[in-house]
Amino acid sequence: MTSPNSSSAAPERAVEHERLPALGLLLLAAIAVGWGLNWPIMKVVLSEVPPLSFRGSCLTLGGLGMLFLARCTGQSPRIPAGAMPRLLLLSATNIVGWNVLIVYGLLTLPSGRGALLGYTMPLWGICLSVWLLKEQFTARKLLGLILGFSGVGLLIGESLGVLSATPVGVACMLGAAFFWALGVVLIKRLPVAMPTMALTGWMMLLGGVPIAVAALLLETDKWHPLTFWPAFGLVYNLFVAFMFCYWAWNRIVLMVPVSVSSLSSLVTPLIGLAGGMAFLGERPGWQEALAAACILGALAVVSLPGRRDR
Repeated sequence: MTSPNSSSAAPERAVEHERLPALGLLLLAAIAVGWGLNWPIMKVVLSEVPPLSFRGSCLTLGGLGMLFLARCTGQSPRIPAGAMPRLLLLSATNIVGWNVLIVYGLLTLPSGRGALLGYTMPLWGICLSVWLLKEQFTARKLLGLILGFSGVGLLIGESLGVLSATPVGVACMLGAAFFWALGVVLIKRLPVAMPTMALTGWMMLLGGVPIAVAALLLETDKWHPLTFWPAFGLVYNLFVAFMFCYWAWNRIVLMVPVSVSSLSSLVTPLIGLAGGMAFLGERPGWQEALAAACILGALAVVSLPGRRDR
């Protein structure tokens, strides 16, 4: 008998590929742009919006929007019997741990450097997947890990002076990366038999409501009318960074092993660096170019088919 939470009850999760299929690559490209550009946008929003108010409002409204879309497209938003503890755990790691820590980290770090620290997630993700999911750690994945973190190391090494001056910000971003990685592993370890859109909506809503309540208790004295660009950033976060990108990311996580999805995410901070350069005046150098080559090489290693696959 199949348990109510088994992955076979959810058609979207039935097939897992060893590398990203064509749909996964398209979704990854969209996520890289959507989340990458959001790093400098978040800095703009945080200049006028308190951090808990920022994340709580976007998550709560985004979760409600995703559940509404699920209903409109014929998907049932009903939570399966006995699945609430799993949903709460997935929301606590993927949503609360990640979102609360990154906004406090970004208050003291440049957006590009904050993105790099946040995207140390694959290191934690691969270690946790080998431990908790018993995923095979192949030579191809090892090469991707070496290339990816060579790129991240180049970028972080160039900013050690900035990072050492803000240890709380660094700790927040590394903690956020760990919670995100743990959440990705738990999505695979504790599957919930729901369509991806409904699953994403409930995760966002269950995580967003307590953050919004905390904002009401702690930040109402900091609320004031917004100028255009922070208001635009809020709208961008609601519809692009949360509703679309979270849905697309969960689809990718369910398509491939954690090691592949984790390393694939490294392309996003490159867009974050480019966004910081374009919108915030941050100036990368040769280290960024070499790091980009390493990270794109890591993406190719874990995503492109090998000779045997072809």
